[in-house]
Amino acid sequence: MKAVLHYRASDGFRALLARHAGAAGVEAVVVDEFDDAAFARQIADAEVLLHVLKPVTAGMIGGAPRLRLIQKLGVGVNTIDLEAARAAGVAVSNMPGTNSQAVAEMALALMLSVLRRLSYLDPLTRQGQGWAPDPGLIDGVGELAGRTVGFVGYGASASRLGAALEALGATVIYTARSDKPEAAGRFLPLSRVLAEADIVSLHLPLTPQTARMIDARALASMKSGAILVNTARGGLVDEPALVAALRSGQLRGAGLDVFEQEPVDPGNPLLSLPNVVVAPHQAWLTPETLDRSLAAAFENIRRLQAGEPLNNQVV
Repeated sequence: MKAVLHYRASDGFRALLARHAGAAGVEAVVVDEFDDAAFARQIADAEVLLHVLKPVTAGMIGGAPRLRLIQKLGVGVNTIDLEAARAAGVAVSNMPGTNSQAVAEMALALMLSVLRRLSYLDPLTRQGQGWAPDPGLIDGVGELAGRTVGFVGYGASASRLGAALEALGATVIYTARSDKPEAAGRFLPLSRVLAEADIVSLHLPLTPQTARMIDARALASMKSGAILVNTARGGLVDEPALVAALRSGQLRGAGLDVFEQEPVDPGNPLLSLPNVVVAPHQAWLTPETLDRSLAAAFENIRRLQAGEPLNNQVV
């Protein structure tokens, strides 16, 4: 069986893939996401696509007549044309939970980075001006302790982070489809989470119902001087409205690992704002996550070969 990993994989990622593939007796090929010609060649006789970020289109599926499984290395399947997969008889699976620890830690890192103005202090220090910051900007730093952090969505990553935030002295509130008695914090409707939280952190999938849910109205309802953190999906946020809220001072800052268009356009105005900390959709990306993800992927490949039900099958 042949599997194609469609990603610009590091040497460490390639080594992990080779180890898992070798143990499973699977031929694994790595194709850079920007090399369309190589992908077209390699996917033509592949039975499994290991999908990371680059959207899987109907055309890509149509160019893979032997394809049996699209295995998402992660949770969100909004980057896969599910209807095209269903029409072609190709199964789609994801792997909830494998990246929860990494995402929780990145969300925490973004919260702290915005609060402590690290995107401003890091280059200033490198320029030899670390002891001469703008006093007005430094007046805007703060601590997590004593603040209220509100989660929009409360899955595995938020639940891990909630306990850590409480240990640091923060108050946790959250909104989700239902109350979770075992959760850290207090369940509230979305409107109250937005109004009461000093930091709002997004942890939910991108669907037609959640697209641009953090729009101008939602941002205006947030506490003045609040912070927005997004490690989920860029499409959850109306980016022009966010830029306006950050420029006006309605929001103190934002920590963003995801954007509506990815890779993010260098001309995106969010990148020029001094009160924004950014990363290129890498909250999930750690060697530990990759090892867990590949173990889950190759278990599904084993199941595919054996004719057993797949884990976490979406289509």
